Amino acid sequence: MAEFQLQRNLPSSDELPCSDDTPVDNEDQNFLPNFLLFLLDFIWANRQDWYFGVDMGIYHTTGVSPLVPVVPDGFLSLGVERRKAGKSRLSYVVWEENNIPPIFVLEIVSRTPGNEYDLKTNIYANLGVLYYVIYNPDYWRRDGHLPFEVYRLVNGSYQLQIGEPLWMPEIGLGIGRYRRFIGGVERELLYWCDRQGNRYLAADEAEEQARQRAERLAARLRELGEDPQE
Repeated sequence: MAEFQLQRNLPSSDELPCSDDTPVDNEDQNFLPNFLLFLLDFIWANRQDWYFGVDMGIYHTTGVSPLVPVVPDGFLSLGVERRKAGKSRLSYVVWEENNIPPIFVLEIVSRTPGNEYDLKTNIYANLGVLYYVIYNPDYWRRDGHLPFEVYRLVNGSYQLQIGEPLWMPEIGLGIGRYRRFIGGVERELLYWCDRQGNRYLAADEAEEQARQRAERLAARLRELGEDPQE
């Protein structure tokens, strides 16, 4: 009865701010989660049962107040509508998502410590987030951690997982790091991979790979005296 009364008194997503308006303090905090989102848009193009949020408030009833969101750099939920009622979400309101919490959360550590290793660990554990990824390429020595850590929720506590890329069977994806050139600049990125650890290519990489295959095929046909145009 108390739970039913709580649900009745909870605000709707239209009444809640979409974020906490805290600005990110480095480019990666915005770029890397969006890059993971764009990859999912490409590799899960035919699926409508997932949602990936970037710098978006998650409202839930397992914290100090349902009016206080937690705002990760990125998060993934499965078993929810790709677009809520055909529209973009302003925030992720757990009680409007059949009480489905994110299965995956990403935090990128910045110059200003953001409680990624303590307070947020407790918040995400209470929320029921299964995989918690902390990416800390610049300040890991300061914080006494590794640059890339993946935690899995086991009996209510997070346990550091070993191996990279790390396969996450409940999601059907693995996650790891790699370096590539984007816009003429080499940078380290996060990526999704399959069970064998093969990295899923971004759309531009897949197009370039297809172009190279077509050129090799055309060259081979010319060697055999064939006209590639035919």
